[in-house]
Amino acid sequence: MIDSRALPKAELHVHIEGTFEPAQIFQFAQRNNVQLAYSSVAALEEAYKFTDLQSFLNLYYAAMAALRTERDFEELTIAYLQRAKAQGVRHAEIFFDPQAHLDRGLSFETVVSGLWAALQRSSEFGITTALIMCFLRDQSEASAMQTLELALSHRDKIIGVGLDSAELGNPPSKFQAVFDRARAAGFLTVAHAGEEGPPEYVWEALNLLKVSRIDHGVRCMEDSKLVAHLAQTEVPLTVCPLSNVRLRVVDRMADHPLKRMMEAGLRCTVNSDDPAYFGGYVGDNFSAVQSGLQLTDDDLVQLARNSFTSSFIDEAAKREYLAQIEGFAAMNTVMKFGLSR
Repeated sequence: MIDSRALPKAELHVHIEGTFEPAQIFQFAQRNNVQLAYSSVAALEEAYKFTDLQSFLNLYYAAMAALRTERDFEELTIAYLQRAKAQGVRHAEIFFDPQAHLDRGLSFETVVSGLWAALQRSSEFGITTALIMCFLRDQSEASAMQTLELALSHRDKIIGVGLDSAELGNPPSKFQAVFDRARAAGFLTVAHAGEEGPPEYVWEALNLLKVSRIDHGVRCMEDSKLVAHLAQTEVPLTVCPLSNVRLRVVDRMADHPLKRMMEAGLRCTVNSDDPAYFGGYVGDNFSAVQSGLQLTDDDLVQLARNSFTSSFIDEAAKREYLAQIEGFAAMNTVMKFGLSR
């Protein structure tokens, strides 16, 4: 059986604020004189019993209060890169939520400068990186547009924009003008859709926001025409299995549609979403679907290939990373053959 954590892979759906581990939350809170609503790390971890997306978001935003300085954002990102390296990540396209920090009185420059300082060191971990700014869909289009304007002077650091947060009642169509402006400014576009929201939200993200990737997208399976369209156009889906279980999108891993999505010809990738809250980083997600869905070694290798072919890196880099996967898979086959003799 292939070592799914060591398998070279790209991570295309991870929120940097969602990598904020409980012990680090308390460390930063103490350093910044921030009073938390929880008395201890154990008490905070006890709150990680989510019933849906909104119950998670309430805690997610509350924990952000401990993030105050450039140093905080840099250390947060360095800690993620250390964990990602241990889980086989070679390339990461990292989301961040500036509006959540602007609303707390932080400047856009504080957030981006801290993140960028860490990403400038990503080669130390053998990882290439890119930064994608997400709009909070439960805020107004005007707020998103103002945030986009702040990002324009940071085009050298931010490659794309996305759409996240509370999905129900906040369709992609709400942000069509913002995404039109973002594309005109040269940003790539992605969007969360079809997690808790209906398949119609996936259609809107494709047709109105003209996104290059769909984040989550698991509810596409409820619409056969959408499945056929996604398969034909090879639009990548950045699936987050442990997140889907923890947020009750599915009741258990055995119920997850990932295997059926792959069998339908969809270009799926596996990612961690908010790993500090959902029980595992991207390699852990690979391991969870490997055992929970009885995926074969070939399935896992295909998911790893998809992660690079679906990324925003150039073709030469993709070929280099794909060669790493093939070398890893070949070595795994040799080892299996040797052990079976």
